[in-house]
Amino acid sequence: MTYTHITMDELVMIEAYYHQGIPVAKIAAYLNRTRTPINNVIRFFRAGHTAFEYYLRYKKNKKQCGREKVVLPEEQHLYIKEKVAEGWTPDVIIGRKEMTIDCSVRTLYRQFKEKTFDEATLPMKGKRKPNGHQERRGRQAYKRNISERIIDYPTFKEEFGHIEGDTIVGVRHKSAVITLVEILSKAIITLKPKGRKACDIESAMNQWFQSIPKKLFKSITFDCGKEFSNWKSLCNQHDVAIYFADPGTPSQRALNENSNGLLRKDGLPKEMDFNEVDQAFVSSVAHKRNIIPRKSLNYQTPLEVFMSYMDEDILYSLI
Repeated sequence: MTYTHITMDELVMIEAYYHQGIPVAKIAAYLNRTRTPINNVIRFFRAGHTAFEYYLRYKKNKKQCGREKVVLPEEQHLYIKEKVAEGWTPDVIIGRKEMTIDCSVRTLYRQFKEKTFDEATLPMKGKRKPNGHQERRGRQAYKRNISERIIDYPTFKEEFGHIEGDTIVGVRHKSAVITLVEILSKAIITLKPKGRKACDIESAMNQWFQSIPKKLFKSITFDCGKEFSNWKSLCNQHDVAIYFADPGTPSQRALNENSNGLLRKDGLPKEMDFNEVDQAFVSSVAHKRNIIPRKSLNYQTPLEVFMSYMDEDILYSLI
């Protein structure tokens, strides 16, 4: 049973019962309390004090309860600020263990909320679209459904080489960036097409496939937008299986959707005209995210996990 402190209303009632000469046992029964706290209050009254004075003493003592606020050493404080500027989250700062931090993850999160550190660097929260949102963008009529992926690759979640893909659009929907995320390593690859039409997306994907070893990636799962209408030629030319998520179900490509939000936050906002940036810029935004440790990767960076599956020379030609 959880113990609750005596309230001000109960103190007033105890004081009234005390002056009426009612025994402690009956007072405890009336208030559904044990005798010990009632005795403590009545002993206070016998010393000539009132219920209000008892409450004031309680409030004063209550302020002295609990653990003192954690104040981190200056060296740790500067380290956290440095890592926060690089995009690290509190759980990664503690879990990576590059430096010992004298507090828990929950305490560090609490310090962010208390404005000791910049709260704007915390992970995204909240819904991007309200309940009942209906997608009005164009969709493909003929495509290979995502349900076929589990048949073709039953262990795709445990093997390297499967990608989730999408595009993020710029201001006034006149430009786009292709985003690809390898599922196992969570490494992000960004490509800059000339436009956002299907032929532009196909051209950028063809150029990228020509720069990487054949059969390095086994499958790609896109959303069902019209910009990927030329998927069949990509399949045939580069021997890669391409699948499409169901309309209105971003949860089927949750890693890619989350990565898109991080890229928006890191340097590719909706207000930017992507026609004014080049491939080097969009690659640098992805690289920033790829060198941040992630809890889901046992506090390794996506780049480190990606590197474990291939030669270093090949890696730098990709990311």
